[in-house]
Amino acid sequence: MTNQRRIGSFTVSSLGLGGMPLSMREKDTPRDRAIATVHAALDAGITLIDTADIYAPSWDTVGHNESLIAEALAAYTGDTSRLVIATKGGITRAEGEVWGRDGSPAHLRAAAEASRERLGVDTIDLYYWHRPDRTLPYAQSVEALAQLKADGLIAEIGVSNASLEELAICVDVLGEGQLAAVQNEFSPRFNHTSYPELRWCAEHGVAFVPWSPLGGTSGGATAVGERFAIIGQVADAHGVSPQQVTLAWELALGEHVIPIPGASRPESIIDSALAIGLELTTDDLAALNDALLPRR
Repeated sequence: MTNQRRIGSFTVSSLGLGGMPLSMREKDTPRDRAIATVHAALDAGITLIDTADIYAPSWDTVGHNESLIAEALAAYTGDTSRLVIATKGGITRAEGEVWGRDGSPAHLRAAAEASRERLGVDTIDLYYWHRPDRTLPYAQSVEALAQLKADGLIAEIGVSNASLEELAICVDVLGEGQLAAVQNEFSPRFNHTSYPELRWCAEHGVAFVPWSPLGGTSGGATAVGERFAIIGQVADAHGVSPQQVTLAWELALGEHVIPIPGASRPESIIDSALAIGLELTTDDLAALNDALLPRR
């Protein structure tokens, strides 16, 4: 298992940092600790950070996470030359916490331009369409992403929360090899509807980026070794955390898989990063696959 993987034209660490927990519950994550968490990820060799415009503590602070990531990077004294920042657009938040979706070309362009400004970059490395807008033809929004790339606003195109049918549309619109990444929910708790997409990505040379790879921030990640006995057993056998076993298992599902565990404490991302070097045995992987994957 390699410690480097490909997303389009980029080479990144095989694990990324999911930035959402740093902002969605801001009162639980002091700013200095949030910045320390980003720095800990970089120190651990992580070169992919995932964010989104709507990762914010409230509707009127949209862009909070992107600005926080930019602030943390500006304060970092180490090398960031190989760092890849991914962000997303297409979900809206309005007064009263009214959530919606807007995949129109006008919205995606405005969102990408705002994200680019908050991140302080000329070109966004990887830009995902966050969630489908069912009021519009899927192809129309994918075409909008292609135009953003042609115009130099973004370097690579991704889609999130996409089905097999929608991925086929991406290929029809963009051409084979032009979709860099698919970010879908995938974990021991949730993979019955995303494992087919993981396999599709392997067949088409597309990075598959699991979000909530440990099972979510509402207790799923913390209790993953208790909820799934096999994970706890393998963790005990190796003397490591259940979280490391979970991530190492996901990494072993394919060289195109790049989990992005979220973290709001330096200790969490430091532990997660150790999964990159964890070698599970053939028997470990067979037992984990048998217990955790949908029947194939």
